[in-house]
Amino acid sequence: MDAVNAGTPAGSGSPGSAGYRRSAGSPRGEARRRELLDRVTDDLAVSGLVDFSLRRAARAAGTTHKVLLYYFDSADDLLRQAIVELRGRRIGRGLAAANQGTGQTLAARVRAVWPVLVGEESPVLDQAIGLMMYDPGRYGELGRGATQQYLPGLVSICPQDWSGQRKLEVAEMILAVLRGFLIDRLASGETSGVEAGFQALARALDREEAAGE
Repeated sequence: MDAVNAGTPAGSGSPGSAGYRRSAGSPRGEARRRELLDRVTDDLAVSGLVDFSLRRAARAAGTTHKVLLYYFDSADDLLRQAIVELRGRRIGRGLAAANQGTGQTLAARVRAVWPVLVGEESPVLDQAIGLMMYDPGRYGELGRGATQQYLPGLVSICPQDWSGQRKLEVAEMILAVLRGFLIDRLASGETSGVEAGFQALARALDREEAAGE
């Protein structure tokens, strides 16, 4: 059985396309869409991507699959939006962890984010990465835009007196390294390599911060 049984394919001429456009302009409709998405995201966080389907999502949301297709273009569209929502929750928790306390170094802020990255959203978002790599034609949308979603938060924890370009460059480096740590953790099942990598990353960030603008 496929890891995800997404049902109606994205881009199909489903009634959801017209329905979503009608509801998007209505505050009441948007509130209902948000409510449904939150419920589906909650279920995804607990149950993962295995056997995800429109009917499973409808059960989690307490509605019918036809109602979901009124607010979302397809099961693939709903899954993509739920992954974006789950990623947003992870980012919010990560920023909260990074910004605890005052006077922390950039290296300390980045290290504070790590427990969040391997926390409650991790299994599902790891599965999403796997699906994206396994079938980029179908599941590429699960990962597209992730960089743009993560970068603003990483930029925000860089020293405030840095230029925008420098913040962006360092944030890109941090994001790439953390992604590598996540993949290494999954591939090896060990944490020793990640810990060694963090020591090197901390030294690099300390040098960067000491260099000034």
